[in-house]
This record gives sequence, structure tokens and C-alpha cells, in this order.
Amino acid sequence: MKLDESTIEKKLLHFPEWEYYDGAIHVEIEFDNFKDCFSAMSRIAFECEAQNHHPNWSNVYNVLKISLSTHDAGGVTNKDFKLAEAIEAIVEADE
Repeated sequence: MKLDESTIEKKLLHFPEWEYYDGAIHVEIEFDNFKDCFSAMSRIAFECEAQNHHPNWSNVYNVLKISLSTHDAGGVTNKDFKLAEAIEAIVEADE
């Protein structure tokens, strides 16, 4: 079920790096180098498959940009926040 904007903003308080705009939640993560970025992307990919929920993402050298929304619902849902939480855990484990 699609979340309303005030619910999304409240949930984002737990995700200080993330922003909500254009109907999705977004984050930009910078790593030390390309290898570390790609390694995190690989681990995130396995989590995405496990959750059967996939991001729009792009990578240039050491920067990973991720956008999450639920296409079936036409906006942000709890599935997006569940995946964002897993992404945060993966990235924090790298630091």
C-alpha cells in the first residue's frame, strides 16, 4: 500500500541520508573506491533478490545512487523502507 507524504517524512527520520522526491526515496553513497562500491552493490543485489524488490540505481566510479519506489503501488511503500534498512546495514558493515 502506498504511503502518504507525512508517513514517508516520519519514516525518513530514521534514514538521515535519504530524501523523498519524485515519488521515491533516494540516497547517494560514496565509497573509498570503485571496488568497495561494486562490492556493496553485489551484496545489495543479493538482498534485493531475497526481498524480491529491486532499486533503480546507478554507479559512477565510487558513487552509488539508489532510488526506491514500489511500481505496483505507484509510490513509496513499507517494502521500500524495508529494503532501505537492509541497504543501510550492508553499507554500515563496510565502514
